[in-house]
Amino acid sequence: LHLLTRFVIKPKAVSIKVYICVCPAVLWVCDGVKFGQLCSSNPSNSRRTSDRWGQGQYGAGRGTRLHQGLDIKCRDGAAVYAPFDVTLNGRLTVYTDPNKAAINEGINLSGEGLCFKLFYVRPDRTSGTVKKGQRIGTMLPMQSVYPGITSHVHVQMCDRMIDPTQYF
Repeated sequence: LHLLTRFVIKPKAVSIKVYICVCPAVLWVCDGVKFGQLCSSNPSNSRRTSDRWGQGQYGAGRGTRLHQGLDIKCRDGAAVYAPFDVTLNGRLTVYTDPNKAAINEGINLSGEGLCFKLFYVRPDRTSGTVKKGQRIGTMLPMQSVYPGITSHVHVQMCDRMIDPTQYF
């Protein structure tokens, strides 16, 4: 937004007229970005739907809170792949509960203009770059913590208010 001013001199007074010019901003929108295969056991990135532990879509109820990611099916122990060329931005801790230690890992990533996190993945490494389709880690043993759940990688945008569903 730019403000332009024009001074007009009148006898015995000075008046100021303010003009507001709106300049359209160029926004970098990640239109057309789609995640490639995330998990070796799920070539089509099928989503977790409903099981005895809940639902896997963004916004699903979790007691007093909402699910802030999208769950993509993945078998325990399966290889997890880079969905497109990515930069690995460090390990993350998912839980503070020691009873969930078996699945308490993940990784921060960025690429294609997106910043996102993958939960329940033991990263092979936590920095550098990886090409689309290259292995980035291993799906952790979700069944050991949540018996009967549909094992999955949780995909969450760094800005948790953004629904990752649009990228699948």
